[in-house]
Amino acid sequence: MLAISTILRDLPLKSPFRISGHVFESQPVVEARVTRGGHVGRGEASGIYYTGDTPAAAKQLLDGLQLDESISREELRRLLPAGAARNALDCALWELEAAEAGLPVWKLAGFSAARPLLTTMTLGADDPATMAAGAIGYAGARALKLKLSGDVDVDIERVRAVRAARPEVWIGVDANQGYASADALAPLVPVLVDCGVQLLEQPFKRGGEAALDGLKLPLPVAADESCLDLNELETLPGRFQVVNIKLDKCGGLTEGLLMARRAQELGLKLMVGNMVGTSLAMAPAFVLGQLCDVVDLDGPVFIARDPEPTVDYSGGDIWCPPDVWGPDAMLENRA
Repeated sequence: MLAISTILRDLPLKSPFRISGHVFESQPVVEARVTRGGHVGRGEASGIYYTGDTPAAAKQLLDGLQLDESISREELRRLLPAGAARNALDCALWELEAAEAGLPVWKLAGFSAARPLLTTMTLGADDPATMAAGAIGYAGARALKLKLSGDVDVDIERVRAVRAARPEVWIGVDANQGYASADALAPLVPVLVDCGVQLLEQPFKRGGEAALDGLKLPLPVAADESCLDLNELETLPGRFQVVNIKLDKCGGLTEGLLMARRAQELGLKLMVGNMVGTSLAMAPAFVLGQLCDVVDLDGPVFIARDPEPTVDYSGGDIWCPPDVWGPDAMLENRA
């Protein structure tokens, strides 16, 4: 049988992080490790809070698994549902296979090279002055993502304050399902245009996507909560122009890559995001990010301690060194 072990951790955040309807002070994660023939593979998952998919539940599922040592990632995809458990195990199998082949994961995934990626840095839905100060604090950032709350008057001031503080950066906004209707959103839209906002993410609730029918917005709209996995991609065209692929939602890099290619066939732009985690969680998403138009991989920025080795943030870019995840990873530093 495939040797699988799991570790449950709680990652304290540097400060409380606010989005529409939620405040986070820590982020639990589950790490899966697999061993075969002297090689080790690891994957980390945070789960999806709004579906009740928790790291603790993922650990329980993984601890009860008995899998043949030769199981493939595609077989795993058919065996487990999308979510944290499959994400952690799928990513562990990617690293295991890369170690066995002596290849970086990006090459195993079919890329001829890996490049640094421009990543957004996220500002929680705080008061406008705090968000403006945070924008200035991200001095090296060239792209910012603003969390909104659904309180349109405050959201307007948030957008204006950040744009005034950082007139030169790319800005996207994420409502996290905060708006109840198109009418509630309407006053915000001209402000987004006036402030040069380039992306509006998930304005309405999952299940309430019909609010976008016939709504002609002057900027692209991204689906996050409205699209969890490959099957749900088919519902997006005509309502969304961008899909935010998160490995915790879809269940790993294997399905993430399938989603990216199908989304391109459907004419959708690609975004990769994260649910907050260590560099170990960012590494497989960084591979997916090689295909993406928008990258939001700033999760380690929010945690109090990111175990070494870590991804590198420099000049507004994220770069994943080979010792973070793959054949060259320094496993002793992850104990």
